[in-house]
Amino acid sequence: MRISAAETISLAVDSLRRNGFRTFLTLLGIIIAVSTIISIIGTIEGLNDYVKEKIIPYGATDFTVSRLPDIVTSWKEYLKIRKRKRFPLSYYRKIREKCLSCEKVGAEDSAVASVYFRGKSLEEVTIKGETSLAREIGGVRDLADGRPFTEEEALSGARVCTIGWDVREGLFPAQDPIGKRLRIRGRVFKIIGVEAKRGKVMGMSRDNFVALPIRAFYTLFPGREDISILVHTSSPEKMEEAMDEVRSILRSLRHLPPRAEDDFSFSTSESMLKIYKNLTSTLFLAMIIISSISLLVGGIVVMNIMLVSVTERIPEIGLRRAVGARRSDIMGQFLLESVFLTSLGGIMGLALGGGFIYLINKFSPLPAHMKIWFIFLGLAIAGGAGIIFGIYPASKAANLNPVEALRSEM
Repeated sequence: MRISAAETISLAVDSLRRNGFRTFLTLLGIIIAVSTIISIIGTIEGLNDYVKEKIIPYGATDFTVSRLPDIVTSWKEYLKIRKRKRFPLSYYRKIREKCLSCEKVGAEDSAVASVYFRGKSLEEVTIKGETSLAREIGGVRDLADGRPFTEEEALSGARVCTIGWDVREGLFPAQDPIGKRLRIRGRVFKIIGVEAKRGKVMGMSRDNFVALPIRAFYTLFPGREDISILVHTSSPEKMEEAMDEVRSILRSLRHLPPRAEDDFSFSTSESMLKIYKNLTSTLFLAMIIISSISLLVGGIVVMNIMLVSVTERIPEIGLRRAVGARRSDIMGQFLLESVFLTSLGGIMGLALGGGFIYLINKFSPLPAHMKIWFIFLGLAIAGGAGIIFGIYPASKAANLNPVEALRSEM
């Protein structure tokens, strides 16, 4: 006697309903494993998109070259690179003059200081020193009011500045800041522009800054000239050419012998994404291992429960075999029950993981995404566990001797 999939699921549902608490404990490992995997992948996927859109400042045709890399991954690397010579502003001029593949070239540096206006002050404000084109590379910064400073102002050290939105609201809440004068480290700068609001990244404001012409910046912070050079090119192919040109120019300026390695670092969107993914992959691997352990424990519990179910239903198996059911019918029935059981745990795990992702988005600065393919992934993990851990109980049920199974009822 063959049994349909609908009848099998009906029997499974009836068994789960009769033993609700046991069913929940059986599924707990599967629920935890699926919810953990979905939460981790959702958070990392969200971070990946977030990093691409908001954190990495370079476009596909932009790069930066500087004395130090953006991220130092080891103490040994830090000891090696800290001895590198600084990048003076003259490097910017040389690259702007000699790099034929460079469409736009800018330079920047930054420090932190307090900003004052008529008795009011803001602490820990980022002070940026820039050339005029620096604001156009790696994502153009728009102005809400006023104008940016010119290249002539940047290189002559003019006492002008543009301010971020946080500085505008902190020092000029009820007045127009254009034309007003800020005091930074004892020097006065005229405000000529207000930057458009850019919001926060990972809970940190991108609007708490004052941008100065780079020469004026170095009058505030003398003796620390060490620029980053920003380059924009017209295409990815041109970017490779420009990087080679810039490398040759800098090696000549720094008098590096042919076999010596570069004592400067390039940064592109791809290189930063690679570093970021290397950092997150370790966390991802660790959490997947933990989830796999939970999945293994949950699968073993499911297998044990299915073995108990086989023992309880020996007479039923014997009767079905006696009236014509094949071994494959019995095995399929118990495998379907196992997959249904673990898939139910997968659905509950998806719901729990979706709840975690919602809470992460609502109550933390971390972004997280719940995507459609997560549902298929969760169900595939749970269903796969049902098949793997259901094979042995199903095989045991299918191989029962029908005569002995019927005798057990008597």
